[in-house]
Amino acid sequence: MDRRQLLKIAAALGLGLRVAHAAEVEVQLLQLPPPQLDGGMLLMHALKSRSSARAFSRKPLPPQVLSNLLWAAFGINRPANGGRTAPSARGWQEIEVYAAMENGLFRYDHAAHALQGIKAGDLRRHTGYQDFVAVAPLNLVYVADFRRMEGAGAEDTARYAAADAGFISQNVYLCCAQEGLATVVRGWVDRSALSRAMGLRPEQKVMLAQTVGYPA
Repeated sequence: MDRRQLLKIAAALGLGLRVAHAAEVEVQLLQLPPPQLDGGMLLMHALKSRSSARAFSRKPLPPQVLSNLLWAAFGINRPANGGRTAPSARGWQEIEVYAAMENGLFRYDHAAHALQGIKAGDLRRHTGYQDFVAVAPLNLVYVADFRRMEGAGAEDTARYAAADAGFISQNVYLCCAQEGLATVVRGWVDRSALSRAMGLRPEQKVMLAQTVGYPA
C-alpha cells in the first residue's frame, strides 16, 4: 500500500500517518491513539455482558475504540519485557492480528501500537461466508506464523496456535462488552481463498476470524 493510499485512509479513519524504520526499510504506519487504560467496566460485569452477535451496523469504529480493541487483543502490557495482553505457548507470539476494513487490510504492529497497511481495497467479504462480514466495519483475522514455533511438531503447532488465537479472541469479546460493541468469533472461513486475498505466505495459516461492530 503506497503513501498516497495510506494518507487517504488515515484521513478517513481519523488517524495520523508516521514512518518507522525496520531493518532499514521504511514502514508506513497509521498511528493509533494510546489505549485508555483507566476506568471502564468491572471484569465481572464484562463477563456477564459477553455474548456473540450476528447483526451489525455499518457505523465505523472511532479511532479510540479501535485503539482500545487492538491493544486489548494482543498489545503490549508490560513494556519492560515485551509482555502481551494474551498468553502465548512457549513465548512464541506466533499470532498476528490483521484488520480488514472498508479501506484496506492492515496488520496490527504491537510494538508501535499502529496499523501497517498491507493491501488497499475492501477485503471484508473474504473473511467469512456470512453476509454480515461485508457490512460490519471490522473483521479481525488471526494468522499464525508457523516459522516462529521452533521445536513444535505438526500436531502441537496446530494445537498451540489454535489456543493462542482463542485467548486473543476472548480479550476482544471482553473489550467489546466494555465498549458496547457486538462481536462474534468465526471458524467458518474459506482459509485458502482468504489466504490468497491477504497475500499470505505458505507458512502463515488463518486460524480464526472475528467480526466487530456496533449492534444493528
